This record gives sequence, C-alpha cells and structure tokens, in this order.
Amino acid sequence: MYHAATPISPPMTLGGRRLPLVGRARMYVCGITPYDTTHLGHASTFVWADVAARVLRHAGIAVEVCRNVTDVDDVLTSAARRAGSPYDSFAAVQQFYFDQDMAALGVQRVDHEPRAHNYIGEVIALTQALLDTGHAYTVDGAVFFRGEHVPARAGLDEATARALLAEYGDDPDDPRKHSPWDVVLWTPSEPGEPAWPSPWSSGRPGWHVECAAMALTTFGPALDLHGGGADLRFPHHAYESAMAEAVTGVRPFARAWLHVGIVRVDGAKMAKSTGNLVFTADLLRDHSAAALRLLLIDRPWSADWDYSPAALEAAAAHLDRLHTATGRNTSSPAAEQAAVRALLDDLNVPAALAIAEEEGGQTARTVLTILGLT
Repeated sequence: MYHAATPISPPMTLGGRRLPLVGRARMYVCGITPYDTTHLGHASTFVWADVAARVLRHAGIAVEVCRNVTDVDDVLTSAARRAGSPYDSFAAVQQFYFDQDMAALGVQRVDHEPRAHNYIGEVIALTQALLDTGHAYTVDGAVFFRGEHVPARAGLDEATARALLAEYGDDPDDPRKHSPWDVVLWTPSEPGEPAWPSPWSSGRPGWHVECAAMALTTFGPALDLHGGGADLRFPHHAYESAMAEAVTGVRPFARAWLHVGIVRVDGAKMAKSTGNLVFTADLLRDHSAAALRLLLIDRPWSADWDYSPAALEAAAAHLDRLHTATGRNTSSPAAEQAAVRALLDDLNVPAALAIAEEEGGQTARTVLTILGLT
C-alpha cells in the first residue's frame, strides 16, 4: 500500500556548508577546563551548541551530544595549587558551579560528559597507535605528534601559527621537538603534578590528544558536528582532527564546525588574562535567564561581539515583545515553516525572531520553544 511521504525538513547548513543527516547526528562540543567560574564567553559557546541541537531535534534528527571536561590541564593544576586544593577536588567544585549556570541558562543535559582523567588509558592507546603508524616519536619520556602539515592545512602562515602555538602552551622552540609544529601527546610529570604510568614515563597527556581520545571513544572515527569557541580553531581543533585522522584514516574528522564567535568587552577578548570577565551567575542575579540567552544568540553565531549592560537591557526588552507576540490569535503554517527554515539556514536566529515577532501567535510560540526562550 502506498503511504504519503512525511514532509522532510531541508538539511541544516553551517558556514555555507550543507549538513545532510539521516536520522542521527553525533555532536562533540569542547567543554570547560574547570578552574574558574563560568563567564559569558563560555556561556555563549554552550548556549549556541544547545541551540544547534534543539534545531536539529525539531527537524526530526536524534542528536547525541558529547561535551567533555578537560580536568587534566596545567592551567587547572596551577589554579588548584594556588587555592591549596587537590586538582581533582578543585575541578569537581568548579564543575558543580558550571552545571548550575548551564541549567539556569536552559542548556539541555548532554548525553555524554567524559572527563579527561577517566580516559588516560584511551589517551595512551591513541598515542601508541600514532607511534606505531609513524605519526609520533619519543624523546626523554615525552611523546610528540608530528605536526608539520597542520598549520598549512589550517590556512595559517608560519608567523601566525607560531604565535598561536606559543600562546596556548605548545612552545614551538622546545629543543626536544623535531619540528616547531610538533605538539605534546605525553609529557613526564614533576613531583606534585598529576601523573599516571605509561610505557614512556610517569606523566600526563597533552590537551589536544585528550579531546581526540574522548571523541573517538564516544563516537568512533568521525563526527557530524564539532562545536567550540572560535579561539579553539587553532591549535586545538586543528591538531585534535589531525591526530584522529592520522590514526583512523577517516577524513574529515568533523563534517561541520560550529566555531562560536568571541565575546569581547570594550574590544578586548573576554579572558581571565585580561581581567575583564563578566560572570554568568552575576548577570542572572538581576536578569532573567531567557533575556541573557537571547542576548547570546540574537546574532550570527560566528560573529565576534562586544558585551555591554545596555545590550542586555535591550535583549530583555526584545524578549518582552516576543512574549507579547505569542499572545496574538494568529496562525500561519507558512510563516512557521519560514522561521524554521531560517534556523536550519546557518542557525539564522535573528531572521527567525523577526518572523516570530511580526507573525506572533503559534509561529512565535514555536520559535521561542525551539530556542529555549520560553
């Protein structure tokens, strides 16, 4: 017997690239290094990842989300030492506060939340595989990944790549390296530093290989969508992908990327090093979570932007207008479909919100529900 076909939503596009999906999507999001309270830059990344998952689910896709916790990291170890706390206890406390902030912002619980300290065995296995295939080498108890090809593949000139490697702790002038572009897979630990036994030394993993091991263990050799802040594009995501592809032979490691734009204050990137952090919990004391969430997503997801108190007040007023629009007794399936198409077209939230505010009624209710703004 012939059955009428169920209407099919158009595939999502991200960054101009179509992302056809059949039934299921594997989404990996680079999570926090739990050494400080959640600031607006963190929140922006994770709210946008949540929006992407919600839009796909509305389109009938079963989205499986993995968001890791980088709880083995030298920055975390240093912060814990300053606080006089064991690194793992310190990380657990910071993770608790992060989870509170995410729940307040309406970020849905993820399906997988691997913590790096639980994946040391997988890191060692991945490192050994890279050694066995000639993509890595050992020096004095350390293991390095051969990364000569990575900067060019990322589209960076040598000066930019060198500066970014140094900024993120991958010293290009390390005399142990065969090439400035090589990065650490495993490094020996000094007394008092986190350490695990390995075939090479009592030590700890590098940052990039942790994410590669957690993503591969959770989802296998490829992802449909990989999310994270734009500042992770290089070196972190570039080397994570290179490591995964080197050991599996599957390319690309991620079919699409959600590199969320940087949040700034007065033109400077929001970061602990600049002392300009705006903490999510502080803003939620005086503003609704929905207003803050709207502030984060009422813009192109890849765009850098400046936070200001006035912008948050404007978002709150915009939210009030949208909620008022939901009360109108209007219903246009065509308008609702247009709003959903806008969300599938590069997560065009501003366009969907404009349709929702103009049309009101069920269209506005649908859009606000999808975006987690109810």
